[in-house]
Amino acid sequence: MLEGKRIGLGITASHCTYEDVVPKIKYFTDAGATVVPIITPSVLHAATRFGTGEEWIQKIEAVAGEKVVSSIVEAEPFGPRNPLDCMVIAPMTGNSISKFANAATDSPVLMAAKATLRNGSPVVLGISTNDALGLNFMNIAKLMNAKNVYFIPFGQDDPINKPTSMIADFSKMLDTVHYALAYKKQLQPIIIQFLK
Repeated sequence: MLEGKRIGLGITASHCTYEDVVPKIKYFTDAGATVVPIITPSVLHAATRFGTGEEWIQKIEAVAGEKVVSSIVEAEPFGPRNPLDCMVIAPMTGNSISKFANAATDSPVLMAAKATLRNGSPVVLGISTNDALGLNFMNIAKLMNAKNVYFIPFGQDDPINKPTSMIADFSKMLDTVHYALAYKKQLQPIIIQFLK
């Protein structure tokens, strides 16, 4: 299904999800794809209780078998010169959602996504934001109606304590990419009951 495909994997600063997302890069490499990891500057420079940027870069590169793209200059050639077959952004923070929905291209991840859309190829989003049902709800709705943009199914991760928070079910990442590439369709259902 993905044999010979080049998949960009954009990672933004939802540090609490890396432990879940990064090992899933293997889904794509096991399916025969080349994974090009792309990060926002905050991934590189932040040191949190979940680990340092340097530690995560090492883990990402070890699983992907490719060097991390960490600058806009490095990401720009993913336009017509060096295209990706699909761009996945997982996790995608509320900050990046709002920028992407409003055409603000200020990070390597968003530059690669913009280049991929320009080529008419799919961009798959795996959201992780405390603001999904807050002010960012309009940006998510805007992206749901954008051509060639697809979502990894997502749901409320803690409706009682964090009622506006939603997160993707990253175990559905490969299936979402398959549907986007093979059928140009959204994997359904898109809104799910999220089970911790």
